[in-house]
Amino acid sequence: MPDRESLHVAEFLGDGISAELSASVHQVAAALPLDVHFHPVDLTLASRRANAEACYDAAMAAIGTHRLALKYPTVTAEESPNKVLRERCNFSVIHRPVTTLPGVKTRHDGKVDLHIIRIAVGGTYEDAGRRIGDDVAVSIRVIERRPSHQAALYAFRLARNLSCGVVSSSKYTIQRATDGLFEEVVLKVARDFPDVPHHSELFDSLLYKLLIKPEAYRVVVTPNEYGDFLSDMACGMVGSLGLGASANYAFDDQGAVTLAMFDPAGGTAPDIAGKGVCNPSAALLAFAMLLTHTGRRGLGTLVDSAVRATIATGESTRDLGGTRSTAEFTTTICKRIAAGA
Repeated sequence: MPDRESLHVAEFLGDGISAELSASVHQVAAALPLDVHFHPVDLTLASRRANAEACYDAAMAAIGTHRLALKYPTVTAEESPNKVLRERCNFSVIHRPVTTLPGVKTRHDGKVDLHIIRIAVGGTYEDAGRRIGDDVAVSIRVIERRPSHQAALYAFRLARNLSCGVVSSSKYTIQRATDGLFEEVVLKVARDFPDVPHHSELFDSLLYKLLIKPEAYRVVVTPNEYGDFLSDMACGMVGSLGLGASANYAFDDQGAVTLAMFDPAGGTAPDIAGKGVCNPSAALLAFAMLLTHTGRRGLGTLVDSAVRATIATGESTRDLGGTRSTAEFTTTICKRIAAGA
């Protein structure tokens, strides 16, 4: 028999439930007709406090070698590991898909099938601000042409593949210089995609319309903080932040991806860490995105479908209304993978 295909992945280990998420991903990876080799890097708070520079150097060496990584939640203390990695890897775009999952109780009747494309840098997140006297505080807001172009290009390419349109959203009538530059860049990219419908919407209006009729939106591209807000709201619409997976991308001058990092949206959940009850869905969906990114769309779809089918039948973890432990939930997913989901 021919040797099985191999895939090498840098794995950034974190805090809290991260060890349990990693175990679930490894179990699912072992169920695939693919030899996945994980190359772990310790980014726990204890290790970073002991020697942060060595931790991040090891992370950069691993992702530089393998060109892709899977990251688990990390505590933000002296610094944000996510921010450090974005800066060192030059990640400029975050892709967060959010979809309604059968079997998950929500307080919203609409069907969500949304791809949020967020500029990963700039906005107000680059400057913590400063006080001016006792009564005034200011911060600088930055929008740059290059990451705006990369986010727009990624959004339009995705929309073309999905046969849908793109909505760009910001507060361009108020933030005329910063958000105006973002919209200007998006419009320029739109001219190269005449087959992809595009229009701009004010961000507050977008939030309202999305809640009223989510079916009207598929691909939305936004500056940094707007995409952050929108991502969490969309996860709330589908019932859980624990269902959100993200991809972080760096690009060359031609718009090709040079580095990619995939991660679950949730936090470290220290209150349930080690109890075997955490929900690994977002980590597994992030792993599915990783597989698709590497050209293994069939395997990515297989993992994604197995996760969704397991949740739909009520065989889910407690946070989604089920009774399964993390291990039981994962084992059920593996059985579905073996059966072709």
